Amino acid sequence: MKAAVLAEDAERLEIRDLELSPPGPHEVLVRLVASGVCHSDLHVIEGVLPVPLPAVLGHEGAGVVEAVGEGVTRVRASDHVVLSWVPSCGRCYYCGIGRPDMCEEAFAIQLQGTLPGGGMRLYDHGEEVYHFLGTSCFAEAAVVAEQAAIPIRRDVPLDRAALVGCAVTTGYGAVVHTAAVPAGASVAVVGLGGVGLSIIQAARLQGAEKIIAIDRVPEKLDLALRLGATDVVDASRTDDIVSPVLDLTGGRGSDYAFEAVGRPATIEAAYAMTRKAGMTVVVGIAAPHEQISLNAFALPSASRILTGSWYGQARTQEDIPAILDLYMAGKLDLDALISRRYRLEEINDAFAALRRGELARGVVMLGQEGTRTDG
Repeated sequence: MKAAVLAEDAERLEIRDLELSPPGPHEVLVRLVASGVCHSDLHVIEGVLPVPLPAVLGHEGAGVVEAVGEGVTRVRASDHVVLSWVPSCGRCYYCGIGRPDMCEEAFAIQLQGTLPGGGMRLYDHGEEVYHFLGTSCFAEAAVVAEQAAIPIRRDVPLDRAALVGCAVTTGYGAVVHTAAVPAGASVAVVGLGGVGLSIIQAARLQGAEKIIAIDRVPEKLDLALRLGATDVVDASRTDDIVSPVLDLTGGRGSDYAFEAVGRPATIEAAYAMTRKAGMTVVVGIAAPHEQISLNAFALPSASRILTGSWYGQARTQEDIPAILDLYMAGKLDLDALISRRYRLEEINDAFAALRRGELARGVVMLGQEGTRTDG
């Protein structure tokens, strides 16, 4: 099969023909149809997020089950599935307390570049190639853990479904699960990629009264208004993105601020634009070595809640099908999130566009679907 491989010390992905072993016990073989292009993959390419290499990247995918290993009960051949990059085990401490997004086994395989139990199924002329986040979906097919293959309804286009593997679930869950934004609240969103735009839509669905969208790209601001934002702040025109939010909220600050960029400066700005006793939710993934600076007196005196949201605190078996039901009911717009489609051979072009800030979401079309591109 063809796959996009990141080699050690490489700055670009290379399309290679790899061998993919059959699924073992409690594993699933998925023929991939589409995979979203995410900043987390870009962080790996740029060396910001260290992972074992060489590896097949990609973690936001959807496809069709071709075969299942011994003991698999959740899916069967021909099922349509979205891949989850947090294949929660259901047994560890965090799964036991209702936080499968913090699953210890899932974190272990993310660090090791393997499937659960240490399994490897990717080979390049007999040499092992690491898995990325247990999914590796910049490829024509993938073997994943049973719990990473989330069955979905068959009438959802799989390029839209792929986005729910990461961006949409992360943004939606940050609003619904992490913050539990109530009707009538004011919300500010810093960064309007696929995650930030999904936060905008979820806040609208929750009944937020004021939704302030902040980005440097005018086209993304326009899209945010289409998807539910009530106000926008063009960060290309000012270095101060806090004051406009204060002005739009009567000087008080937003009830909730979501940071979907992953940079210290924007995290600090999100905290500063949150009202007293409000909540700042950091969704963006920063480099592991980076630090933020906050005024120590403000922590007690403003009593803001500062928290993170990993994968939107998702319970993927329930949340992913529910989000797709909202899409099919016309309540969530996934079509608008796709800026451009690419063939697998064009994947480096997709990342170049992502670097330039041109994409809400780029989608790589795989296998037979990969002959269809636009934009």
